[in-house]
Amino acid sequence: MERETPAPPSLLQRLVIGRNPRRTLIRTAIWALACIILGRFVLLPIKVQGISMMPTYKPNKVNLVNRLAFLFHPPQRGDIVAIKLAGWHVMYLKRIVGLPGETVAFHEGRLFINGKEMEEPYIVFHCNWEHEPEQVGPNEYYVVGDNRSMDFFDHEQGRTTRDRIVGKIVL
Repeated sequence: MERETPAPPSLLQRLVIGRNPRRTLIRTAIWALACIILGRFVLLPIKVQGISMMPTYKPNKVNLVNRLAFLFHPPQRGDIVAIKLAGWHVMYLKRIVGLPGETVAFHEGRLFINGKEMEEPYIVFHCNWEHEPEQVGPNEYYVVGDNRSMDFFDHEQGRTTRDRIVGKIVL
């Protein structure tokens, strides 16, 4: 008595579900779970509104915030971060220019940290900002947008506490 060997799977079946449907289902479930965890707890989409970060980030574009970026190290000067204002639905996108304990000032549109002028290659729109030296607290960061052509008082900038920094922009 001869045993009939099952027909090999068709090309379409191998492309869609592979040779082993059970293994493919398990892989799909693992990938779906990983994507849900990544999308829900690690990467947070943020829509840029306003012109304060131009030309680095254009208005109405969506970027991702890595919520785990500062898990093992504190934010650094130059990092572009999301700062929560009122829950998870209202956030600012700003660049960190001043670190805890530093003194931040603007003179003729140039940034000074502890009295030393800082190089800012990302600034395209220069300005004439004047701002007296301001001490950043021990758990604070000084943040400002890249579009410095706006009037100093029309531009949302200043000190923020570490707990308000959600994460670092990925893209």
